[in-house]
Amino acid sequence: MPIDLPNLLTISRIAAIPLLVAMVMLRSPLGDMAACVVFGLAAITDYFDGKIARERGITSGFGVMLDPIADKLLVAAALMLLVGFDRLDDRALLPAIIIMLREILVSGLREYLATLRVGMPVTRLAKWKTGFQMGALGTLLAGDTGARVIGLGWLPVAAIGEVMLWGAAALTLITGWDYWVAGLKYAANDKA
Repeated sequence: MPIDLPNLLTISRIAAIPLLVAMVMLRSPLGDMAACVVFGLAAITDYFDGKIARERGITSGFGVMLDPIADKLLVAAALMLLVGFDRLDDRALLPAIIIMLREILVSGLREYLATLRVGMPVTRLAKWKTGFQMGALGTLLAGDTGARVIGLGWLPVAAIGEVMLWGAAALTLITGWDYWVAGLKYAANDKA
């Protein structure tokens, strides 16, 4: 396991999850804002780990493998916290389910295609999806109570986060479909 800055940033995304859970479990406005900050900082590492690795020419198989896992763990933890602590409106449960199912679908496709020695590169739209998803989840973690901590109690932060989550779910469906179609092309040619 190469320990370099990009991999440390990726690992930090996973390491942030227990702190994120602890902040949400406080069930307080300050805890909500702290959860948003922890999540936001963890999410930002997703941009920088790849950028630094490419710029410095230090990409590794370990990093390529761990990066999408760290993303999925962080997103799944945030979604489960929001649902488990009743922080989502009932209607927002649907985009949460769509996001989780897409993540499982893409992971399964990647695992299958790896047996065929076929990589499934991340598309530009999938990167936008991840960014939009991270923004939505951070906003939802802050919620209306967290917004009050920084003097934005007048802003309907939870409602904004739910609208963003629906946008992320739409991008999730599009990118999930793109990956599904690409995966089916290889599966149709597999003679196994």
